[in-house]
Amino acid sequence: MKSAYELAMERLNQQAPSVKVTAAQKAELADLDSLYKSKIADREILVKGQLQKAAEKGDAEAYEQLEKQLVSDRKTLAAELEEKKERVRQGKD
Repeated sequence: MKSAYELAMERLNQQAPSVKVTAAQKAELADLDSLYKSKIADREILVKGQLQKAAEKGDAEAYEQLEKQLVSDRKTLAAELEEKKERVRQGKD
């Protein structure tokens, strides 16, 4: 007799079968992760320097805008990363 978990997993696999990723695809995915992690870190360093300058000047409006920009940049880069990773998983790279 199967547990509810096993039955749910069977149904899930019928609806959206899992995709096998090759070793080359895994390496490419790891490279993409590394590349985008560095892009995000680079962007954070740049914006945090600007944040510090805005804080020293006491410019709250500029500080808030820079924070929003940083959040937006992170989201954009994360979405870009996921899009590229999905293309790699589907073999469309």
